[in-house]
Amino acid sequence: MQTGFRFNLSPVKEPLGFIKIVEWLTAMFAFGNCGGYSGKNVISLFCGSGSNETLGATFSYPFRLNKVRLVVENTTLCNQTVSETHLVGDASSAAEFFVAVAVLAFLYCMAALLVYVGYMHVYRNSDFGPMFDFVVTGAFVFMWLVCSSAWARGLLLVKYTTGTEGIVFTLLPCREGSITCEVTEFASMRTLNISVVFGFLNMIVWAGNAWFVYKETSWHSQKVNSQQAASRSPGPAPI
Repeated sequence: MQTGFRFNLSPVKEPLGFIKIVEWLTAMFAFGNCGGYSGKNVISLFCGSGSNETLGATFSYPFRLNKVRLVVENTTLCNQTVSETHLVGDASSAAEFFVAVAVLAFLYCMAALLVYVGYMHVYRNSDFGPMFDFVVTGAFVFMWLVCSSAWARGLLLVKYTTGTEGIVFTLLPCREGSITCEVTEFASMRTLNISVVFGFLNMIVWAGNAWFVYKETSWHSQKVNSQQAASRSPGPAPI
């Protein structure tokens, strides 16, 4: 059997190869909308004396919020000296896990497409290639489910911590009755919402692709052959 490179685009026109292109694109959108994010919320403090103070909370990937400084040490706010204050929470593990899975899926799709386009004759004439592809595809279905769920939960933490309720809980002067704190300018989190959507979309696409990869394995061919043999077997002899 020849194992050299043979350029052939026909596998890309089949569901097996076409869905890999879709997976490549959705993985790119998933990590692209999450990994490069940076935003800033503006917090307004309405003092009882009628004066106002303004703070800024700048946060970005990987969302280690407990390292984002909200108030510099010994800052005076509404005639009160406030010690150094950071935001609360850490969503970095969920965000980094999500991006890592997306990048790995992106790279695997590129490698799989290279095999499909150049080595499909080897892929279909061996048991290892399709079986390995099927196992990896199934693993990515599970990882997309886990990382997307974790990142969705992490995004809720980011929204809460940087929102008005989270700021009031974090900033000491805001818990006093004479001072009202409110987030007056919100950073757009549209791209983060999109990343979560693409995470679950990836899970669905990879789950659908698992069927087409399974059809290439010897497990499926053995099942089909056994069913065909059973249908061709003669019936019971007449008595």
